Order: sequence, then C-alpha cells, then structure tokens
Amino acid sequence: MTSWQIVRIVAGCFILLSLALGIPGSPLFLNQWWLAFTAFVGVNLLQSGFTKWCLMETMMRKLGARAGN
Repeated sequence: MTSWQIVRIVAGCFILLSLALGIPGSPLFLNQWWLAFTAFVGVNLLQSGFTKWCLMETMMRKLGARAGN
C-alpha cells in the first residue's frame, strides 16, 4: 500500500467517525463540535490537492510506506 492510499483511508475513517460522533441523530452522538474535526480534515485534503503536499503522507513515507505516483 502506498503512502497516498494510507492517507486517504485514514482521512475517510476520520470523516466517518467524526460524523458519527457529531450528528445528533447518530446513536454514537457525543457533541456537535466533532463536526469541526470533519471540517479540519476536509480543509487539509483540499490544501493538499492544491499544494501537492501533505504532512501525514510525509510521515508515512518516513515510517516506511512506499511513495505513490
């Protein structure tokens, strides 16, 4: 698995988890402030799309994940 795949999988899991914790109708609801975490992940994905740089991807490469194309 390449570093960019790991980043997208982790981002997707974070988004789904924070939605489950932040939407009032969810059985896992804790607080609506979890939606701010969803926004944070989304903004990071957006900026990495424009700048072609992601801190987590750099960390994954240093931990031994293959660099993707």
